[in-house]
Parts: sequence; structure tokens; C-alpha cells
Amino acid sequence: MQTSKALGTVRRAVPNLADSVAGLGVAVLVLVAAGSRAGARLPWIDDPRPLDAAAVGLAGVAAGAVALRRRYPRAVLAVLNAAALVWSAAGYPGPLVPLVPLIACYTLASLRGWRWGLAGATVTALTAMASIRLAFGAGVPAGITGSAMWMALTAGAAGTAVGYNRALLVATRAQLAREAQTREEQSRRRVVEERLRIARELHDVLGHTMASISVQAGVGIHLIATRPAQAVEALSTIKRISDQGLTDVKTILGILRADGDEPDRPRTPRGGLNQLDALLEPVRAAGVRPELNVHHDARPLPAAVDLAAYRIIQEALTNVVRHADARTVRLDLRYEPAQLVIQIRDDGSASGPGGADGKDGHGMSGMRERAAALSGRFTAGPHPDGGFQVRCVIPTPEQA
Repeated sequence: MQTSKALGTVRRAVPNLADSVAGLGVAVLVLVAAGSRAGARLPWIDDPRPLDAAAVGLAGVAAGAVALRRRYPRAVLAVLNAAALVWSAAGYPGPLVPLVPLIACYTLASLRGWRWGLAGATVTALTAMASIRLAFGAGVPAGITGSAMWMALTAGAAGTAVGYNRALLVATRAQLAREAQTREEQSRRRVVEERLRIARELHDVLGHTMASISVQAGVGIHLIATRPAQAVEALSTIKRISDQGLTDVKTILGILRADGDEPDRPRTPRGGLNQLDALLEPVRAAGVRPELNVHHDARPLPAAVDLAAYRIIQEALTNVVRHADARTVRLDLRYEPAQLVIQIRDDGSASGPGGADGKDGHGMSGMRERAAALSGRFTAGPHPDGGFQVRCVIPTPEQA
């Protein structure tokens, strides 16, 4: 573990190839400019000191500092300013040496922000003024000090602008990535919700259809020998229920095959409280006497509320036929100003489709989920006076 950390520290300390090449290029330019005729005949240096090993060493220090400027920007700023000061104090020629600290000033501002950029520009400007004083003595040319300060401030401002631009790009990319991830998660969630919705529809349609068919088939078997006419009627009912169930299943499966080019395709099998008679007929055929009570004036409901109420009643009546062993079932619909109240109570056994509390089973879960999806409340369980009761309250915001 310690070896890995040490290797990681070494790798972080080693500059990359581009920075190394930049540092080497700076050193070469400084030495070439200082050794050329232009560098040896600068008008403000009367007797320049010839280049020697110390000058090459200073150039090497500057090269190494430039190569490491991104990793240690503050230390590099100090080193390059010190190298420029020593170079001027030693009397070496070199018109490019005062410009080298500007690289560190720019890098510090781009990496650490405007505060460090201002500090670096101030240090660089003061160092340049000291270097000019050492190089010229009392005869400093007019305007050269102001130029040095202006270049230091320009380097700091340019680095600050580049740093803020980089930070803005990083923040923008991060925001775009978060938005893309959010869209992807929302898309996955919509897919899951759609699958659950289709599963509920299939469960309700198939459960109701198969329960009705089973009841009618039992009636037909029982009556086929003694009362053939009623048996034929039961078979006709089976055919009608089967046809309707197949139509609903085809509608649901068509959603899975649709590619979005058919905006008029219904997304759910048609159903609503105006079709309650079709739900009560199989209940009567099963030998259970239904009683429908509508409180207050019935009114059109939002499509989602209408379909959810229909499916909840359908599933509750199917459970009565399959599980309750009841003789009667009472369906109460109460149209209140801001909500619809549904209550289904039978006089059979007090256990629901999932046991004594009626909390288990896909049917109960589906009814509960339909109500919750519309901010409604759903309860199911044994009634104190006997039998089993399902109660659901669904807000109707469009009428609120």
C-alpha cells in the first residue's frame, strides 16, 4: 500500500511531455537570445557578462520550473521571478528573461482564480521593477517600468479569463451530463411505469373475463342436461365475454407494438362508469344479486378517474364472484363535489382474495396502485357487520 502511494506521488511529480517540451523550449530561447548579437548588444547593458555555466544553470532552473508550472504554480512563480532577478543582478544579456515569469503568472491565475492571479501579477511586477533597477541603475529608460507592470497585469488577467472559461466549460459539461442522466432515469422510470400499467390492465381484463367465463361454463354444465335453453344462453354469454376480453387484450398488446406513429391509438381498453351494467351482468349470472346505489347526480369525470374507478369496481366484483361465496353485493357510488367515493360490500366470508386482511394478491395491489396514482385512498378488509368491504376515494380536481 505504501509503495503504491509512493509510486503515485512520483508519477504526480513528473511533468508530462508537453510541459517538458515547453520548459526545454523556454531555456533554449533564453540562451539563444542571450548569446546572439542582439542579446550581446543591448543598448542598456554597457558591458554584458558572457554566458557561462551559471547562466546555463539558471536557464535549466527556468526550464524545470516551466515544466512543473501546472503542478506547483505558486512555487514556480517564486522560482521564475527569483531566476529573473538573479539573471539581471549577474548582468547576463537576455531580452527574453524578464518575460519568463509572465508564464508562471498566467498559469497561477488560470489554475487558482483571480485572487491568486492578482497576487502573482503584483509579485511579478515588483520583481520586474527590481530587475530593471539592477540592470539600468539610475538611468532607467522612460516607460519601461510601466510596460513591465502592464505586461504582468495582462498575464494575470488573461490567465483569470482562461481559468473562468475552463471552469464554465467543466460546469456546463457536468450539468449536461446530469441532465442526460436525469432524462435517462426518467425514461427508464416511464418504461417501468408503463409496464406496470399494462400488467394491471392485463390482470384486470383477463381476471374478470376468465372469472366470468368460469362461472358461465359452470352454469352451462349444470343446466345442459335439464334446461338446454339456459345452457345455450350461458354459452352465448361466454362467447360475448370472450370476444370483449380478446378485444381488450388486443388493445393492450397493440400498445407494446406501437412505435409512436399512431397518435390516435387508444392507450387502454375502453372502460368507464357508463358501462357498469356490463360488469354487473356476470355477477348476476354467477348467482350473486348486485345492488347499485348512486348518490347525488352522476356527472362526467376526468378520463383517468373514470377508467380507474371502472377497473377498481371490476376487480372488486371479480373477487366477490371468485372468493367471497356471497349472495349479495352492494355497490355505492357517491359523487361528491371534489371526489368520487366507491364502496363495494358483500355478505359473504370476511376473507378477501389474499386472506383474512385482503392485503395480498395482485388484484388488491393493482386497485391500491390505481388509487394512489390519482392521489386517492384505498382500504379493503372485513366489515364490522359481516362480509368484506372495499372502499376507495379518488379526488376529481377538474370539478373541485
